[in-house]
Parts: sequence; structure tokens; C-alpha cells
Amino acid sequence: MPVLDLVTNVKIDDLKSFVTEFSKVGAETLAKPEGYICTNVKYNEVLSWNGTFDPAFVLSITSLDNINPAANVQYSKALFEFLNKKLGVPGDRGYIAFLDPGRENLGYQGTTFGELWK
Repeated sequence: MPVLDLVTNVKIDDLKSFVTEFSKVGAETLAKPEGYICTNVKYNEVLSWNGTFDPAFVLSITSLDNINPAANVQYSKALFEFLNKKLGVPGDRGYIAFLDPGRENLGYQGTTFGELWK
């Protein structure tokens, strides 16, 4: 159920193509079926980093069960490389927040994953 929520100040010419590729990279990186991946990409021209508007991003990844310190290092490496290659954002101009809300705190199909995965 990973959600990749990206905000960037880089204008993406072919947004649908980028989102499609980002979804695939997210699935591969997080080792989840792409059918579970939800991607949201937002352009924000006034996203600043260090007081400038040079290319930057903020990425939040919400996922159940596979967020942990060892895995996050691998995820970070792969996703920073992808975003550098595709958006030209250097590694010192982005953050990735890894969030695991817990099964009881994530709703799906009118209930929660806590109830679904009993």
C-alpha cells in the first residue's frame, strides 16, 4: 500500500509519463507489486531550499511493514538517484520522510488494515 507523495519545484514536461515511471521505480525500490503503489506528484514553483528556488523536492513515503532503518537507506539511495536523473535535483536539495502509520491507522475499503489483516 505504499503512497509516494512528491512535491517539487521542477516543472515536469510530461507529467503522466513521469508518474508512470515513478510508480514503477517505487514498486521496484520498495519490493511491492505496482498494483499497491499510489503516486502523487505536485509542482510547487515556490518550494524553496536554503532560500533559493533551485531544483528541490520533498518526498513522503507512507507504507506498512517495510519501513525500517536498514531498508530506508537502500530506498533513499535508489530514489535520490532516480530524482537526480529525472529532475536534476542534487542529493543535498531533497528530503524523504519514511512513515509507517501502523495497520490500525490506515483506512482501506471502509475499514482499516488492522481489521483486514487479523
